[in-house]
Amino acid sequence: MDQPTRRFFLTGCASGIGLHLCDTLQRAGHRVWATDIDIDGLRQRARERTWPEDLVTTRALDIADARAWEPVYREAVAALGAVDVHMNIAGYLAPSWICDARDDDIDRHFDVNVKGVVLGTREAARHMTARGEGHILNFASLAALAPIPGLSLYSASKYAVRAYSLAAAMELRARGVAVTVICPDAVKTPMLDKQLDHEETELTFSGAQLSVEDIARLVIERALPRRPLQLSIPRSRAVLARVADLAPRVAMAIQPRLAARGRARQRAMKAEHERDDD
Repeated sequence: MDQPTRRFFLTGCASGIGLHLCDTLQRAGHRVWATDIDIDGLRQRARERTWPEDLVTTRALDIADARAWEPVYREAVAALGAVDVHMNIAGYLAPSWICDARDDDIDRHFDVNVKGVVLGTREAARHMTARGEGHILNFASLAALAPIPGLSLYSASKYAVRAYSLAAAMELRARGVAVTVICPDAVKTPMLDKQLDHEETELTFSGAQLSVEDIARLVIERALPRRPLQLSIPRSRAVLARVADLAPRVAMAIQPRLAARGRARQRAMKAEHERDDD
């Protein structure tokens, strides 16, 4: 990072990518306003990792609640002085075939993954444009380039995140604010573990999974210093996703082969988890 210390506002910090990024940033001496709807889980993680209170502040935040954002952000700005980097990380995923999708899962995908990002970006942009500087990072997925059967709701929501982020980047650039959309392949997190028992998610397992450390390196070494419009990893799968985006018929042609590979890996991972539980 090109500054000695920065002030970060993060969502989704109780687990997965958000938890690891918060941990990484505070260890580097940065100040972090860490939020999650699961405030008890977040505070427990903070105690377990002995996060210093002068560097990390934990707060409850329902990112889909428009009324919740302004007071939390106002408190963060008052305490930190400003927010230099805002990261919309929190997400939701519930596998289902099209015909089996439940009403509440439809709502939840778009409330958390889309509305939460839109509200967070808006709040950050209001603060940052007034200062004339800042950086917003929105976490999407390679599913924002290559939609996944069985994860149609998740794919649609991440397509929306990517489109919104690119539009926001074009709009806010002239006002000194950069927007980067992060599009990773599957990451080893509790969200991925929940997909092991669902046949709908076999394509998710067709490639090697990324680690939260991979995502942290991407953010710290590339996203923050370079402030690009978009970052997709790993490169090989990103290229495949771009091909699928440009030529959907090609994606449909290779889908059965990728699904078979993913199914085999999914079964192997599930068996490994079951052995570990014994």
